[in-house]
Amino acid sequence: MPEKKGLEYKGFPLMRKDNILYYGNMSDKYVIMLQILDSFKLDDLDISKRVSVQLQLTDPNLKSRDKVVKKTEKDGLFSALDVAHVWLSRALAAQ
Repeated sequence: MPEKKGLEYKGFPLMRKDNILYYGNMSDKYVIMLQILDSFKLDDLDISKRVSVQLQLTDPNLKSRDKVVKKTEKDGLFSALDVAHVWLSRALAAQ
């Protein structure tokens, strides 16, 4: 029986809870938090308009404001995911 695999984007796991998505492995030093700030309806689908992107440290001993390494806002989820992939790949390669 094949192992059930979750959603991935360019080789990193992608998990969603409401309007927040986490991109990357929580066991790594860094992870990306994507927060959908604004969306609109297209037929019966919600389409994201503004998305906040944050490169964060995963250290549980840090306060939430101290975890943020970089942040930006992008128009649309795909633009945000592209930035997220570049930031996460570079951060993990530099450690």
